[in-house]
Amino acid sequence: MAPVTHVTEHPLVQGGRSAALATACVRGGVAAGLGLGALAVLVIAAWISSPYPDSGAGGALHLAAGLWLLAHGVDLVRTDTLSGLPAPLGVVPMLLVALPVWLVHRAARDTLDTSDGGDRPRLSTGAAVAAVAGGYLLVAAATVAYSGSGPLPADLITAGLWLPAVVVGAAGTGAWTALGRPLPGQRQAAAALRAVGLGLVTLVGGGAVAAAVSLALHARQAQAAYTGLVGEWSGSVTVLLLVLALLPNMAVWGAAYGLGPGFTLGTGAMATPLGLAGDPAVPPFPLLAALPAEGRGTWLHWAVVAVPLAAAVLQGRRVGRSAGNWTARDTSLTALGAAWGCGAAVAVLAGAAGGPLGTGRLAAFGPVWWQAGAATVLWGACVGVPVSLGVRAWGRRALRPKRKQKQKPVSVPVVAGAESGAVSGATDAPAPSPALSSVPAALKGLLSGLVPAPGAVSPPAPGAPGAGQTQPHPSGTVPEPARAGSDPGSGPGIDPDPDGDRYGDPYGGGYTDPYDDSGFEPYDYLPAAWEPASPPPPVPPAPSAD
Repeated sequence: MAPVTHVTEHPLVQGGRSAALATACVRGGVAAGLGLGALAVLVIAAWISSPYPDSGAGGALHLAAGLWLLAHGVDLVRTDTLSGLPAPLGVVPMLLVALPVWLVHRAARDTLDTSDGGDRPRLSTGAAVAAVAGGYLLVAAATVAYSGSGPLPADLITAGLWLPAVVVGAAGTGAWTALGRPLPGQRQAAAALRAVGLGLVTLVGGGAVAAAVSLALHARQAQAAYTGLVGEWSGSVTVLLLVLALLPNMAVWGAAYGLGPGFTLGTGAMATPLGLAGDPAVPPFPLLAALPAEGRGTWLHWAVVAVPLAAAVLQGRRVGRSAGNWTARDTSLTALGAAWGCGAAVAVLAGAAGGPLGTGRLAAFGPVWWQAGAATVLWGACVGVPVSLGVRAWGRRALRPKRKQKQKPVSVPVVAGAESGAVSGATDAPAPSPALSSVPAALKGLLSGLVPAPGAVSPPAPGAPGAGQTQPHPSGTVPEPARAGSDPGSGPGIDPDPDGDRYGDPYGGGYTDPYDDSGFEPYDYLPAAWEPASPPPPVPPAPSAD
């Protein structure tokens, strides 16, 4: 029966896997259709509201297809130019990229998400990414073919390069999210990735702030450019949507400006913190009004350098805080790897934020990708690596145990002579014991009467021995006092033991309570280095009456 069961279950498993692959492929196609449809709705709404709908519904659909491909990094070619020569259009409105990337990301994430508890087989990560990307690229290929018959056909070279890269990358991030966003097992690689994210966010956010400040300083020029472009209310809405779509580009331009290389404003013109060199070819547009004026840069332009400086410091600080017990070499390599990773990300963003706007002088417009990436690596290597080493050294210094300082001995004055409280029967006060030399005078007077000095022993009463009397031993030693019948601490002037245990001196005598306190503990008053005095000599036996 086992072979029959194996043969009958195998086609079912294969059928379930094929169905799962088909479902993933359909998910990718649906994601592409949703993004394309959303742009088509916006373009058709603008075309309907326009007072001059010259191109018709077909032209609006071709424009929507071109914008959708442009959002994936595909260059378009304008054929309706004044010169009659085709002109490339390669500046990507980066806000449009968010919609298709999010749709592909969600499709791949839902394909690998099995939290619903269904019985469908789980695909591997590579199979899910390939299926979702394959379904998406099928729709993209049809869109590229459709755009070829419109006014904005797609460039086939960039379509074959950027379109699959963007789709596969977005699907990969979706699969990574479905798996719980795991990081590499090696601590150095995980720390470098976290530092890359922190540095990239700081760099782009600082560039956005710098660009916003410059745009606020040139608000009049921006308003004049906006007024010159718009006509009817539909034109105002269209220009406003285009400005919003290009805001991320403005942030990347500000980051590239602060990094040092700046950006090009046409062939032969470059804007850097040191100044604007060359003759810029700037078309009238509200965001371009924030460009610096011609001439040398001022302190306000130089202040933008604080953006990459802060990004490199935070990046190195993140690596240094992660380097607990790493060596200096591992810390430096991790910080350098974070610099290279951040440089690669900035190069991709700079390449998408810039590009050609036409032919001739407009063939180069925006940041140069390799210059921005190289500048990011230099900032990370020159600033981030030393900062990471410094933070590591400071953290190791804080964790290092502090050396204990030697305490100087405190001299206590010693009072010569003995105070009152001699053992009963002694005519003269005995000399103080060496163990009591470090005790204050008030306590030494008390303890001198409690601890018998060498050679001072109370003579026993004639007759029967007392309760605490000891008998001589043939060997010459003094045995412990007898415990049967009476309490060794009892007697005149000696309080009984309130706790039922013996706490007298080590030679058989009890301690008096000078404060009449039942909880009196004489050990609380003894010094830490107290040692008992030498035992007294054996007591000779009492003479008999005979």
